[in-house]
Amino acid sequence: MKTIFLFFCLFFINLNVHFAQRLVVNAETNKLEYANGKQFVWIGDTAWELFHKLDEKEAQYYLKNRAEKGFTVIQAVVLAENNGLRAPNSYGHVPFENLDPTKPNESYFEHVDFIVNQAEKLGLFIAILPTWGDKVYSENPGAGPIIFNKENAKVFGEFLGKRYKDKPIIWILGGDRNIANEEVLEIWRAMAKGLKNGDQGKHLISYHPRGGSVSSYWLHNENWLDFNMYQSGHEKPFNGVYKYAEKLQFLNPKKPFVEGEPAYEDIPVRFWDFMDFSQYSDKRVPSGTLSADGIIKNRAHFKAGFFTGYDSRVFAYWNLLSGTAGYTYGNNAVWQMFKKRGEIAIPCLTDWKEALDRPGAADMQHVRDLFESRPLSKLIPDQSIIYGKNPEDKNHLRAAGSTDESFALIYAAVGQEITLVMGKVKGDQIKAWWYNPRNGETKSIGEMENKGIKKFTPPTTGEENDWLLVLDELAAGYDEPGKWEK
Repeated sequence: MKTIFLFFCLFFINLNVHFAQRLVVNAETNKLEYANGKQFVWIGDTAWELFHKLDEKEAQYYLKNRAEKGFTVIQAVVLAENNGLRAPNSYGHVPFENLDPTKPNESYFEHVDFIVNQAEKLGLFIAILPTWGDKVYSENPGAGPIIFNKENAKVFGEFLGKRYKDKPIIWILGGDRNIANEEVLEIWRAMAKGLKNGDQGKHLISYHPRGGSVSSYWLHNENWLDFNMYQSGHEKPFNGVYKYAEKLQFLNPKKPFVEGEPAYEDIPVRFWDFMDFSQYSDKRVPSGTLSADGIIKNRAHFKAGFFTGYDSRVFAYWNLLSGTAGYTYGNNAVWQMFKKRGEIAIPCLTDWKEALDRPGAADMQHVRDLFESRPLSKLIPDQSIIYGKNPEDKNHLRAAGSTDESFALIYAAVGQEITLVMGKVKGDQIKAWWYNPRNGETKSIGEMENKGIKKFTPPTTGEENDWLLVLDELAAGYDEPGKWEK
């Protein structure tokens, strides 16, 4: 009898582990969740060159750092942007024999295996791009070369799908490229079909488009596209990222959507205006811009300045309060895994290892804590709670309520005064809190009457002084914002 009991215990443990490795779409909430129904909060990191640039020890260091900071998804590319077909990985291996996608190099993929397995041990999902978009024809050529057609794209997809079918994987096609024509669309369709054949449909698939673009424009009605992704890009601070979400939430059929690439912390604003991409590495900027190590020493060259961790926070809350199923942070040195005196894609303020602990990355833990402490699956955007004018600049307020009217969240990017139409949360009396996105601390405002028009003044004001106002139904019994069972 004890043997039978032990068998069933192990069976259910293994079943829960299996479900924890899979994500599904909840059609009712239009959010992502674990296959066992548990809430999933997508807090991603952009690590495009992870498989290509880091050795085993470095990869372990990176993944441990991200797990400790509360990230849940790591976005990385098998065939990387920075000459990923010809330039070998840390162990001297290239992905294919003779640039042929039907002839994978086992040694190269054993290193990918190692990183995927390490991520699994830490409870992280890897959002794998099979290839960067420059390996397929586009109107924005890159290092390439272009190697894919319908036939070999399907074969490569099946190879990857089968190899990682039992791993915590999310598939992302594209890779910073839009779809140029019908022939290109057929290639991506073939790769998606191959992935689904290989992994027996176990993993979700999306598509990463170019900056300022949304996957839905070309692909919303594709049956293989499980959720949409957009890239708001690196154009300006206080970019209206919520506008993408506002359009996506009204599309049919309903599909979740994720911000897959906002402005990276430490990247120059509109970097393309100050670089010559016809040149290679450090030659893309004038002599004297970089130190001997390849680090930016003349910041004045990038006249529009740099994005900061504050920008990353603003975009995170603006996105998530607009109905996204997730948000992906990025750092300029981390995405390219820049090493001193190494190859440069876009000049950096630090190397990749120092960049891991930049303020914006640490802030993502507080983002996750907040949305773990209130059910993201119930969250619905609701700008009607905002009373009066709501400009589309740094003074923009972003608000969301909940399907059961048990809570509401309002974000003030510059600590501006918030005037609300009360009654969006149930109850004659409600409880209010200030949540500090910079350190995860809370300040209780107390209980109050839930009617009329009320003004709320954040504890501090000005840029870098963002605050989140939390309103709770008393009967809901919520703990203070940011507190949840980890």
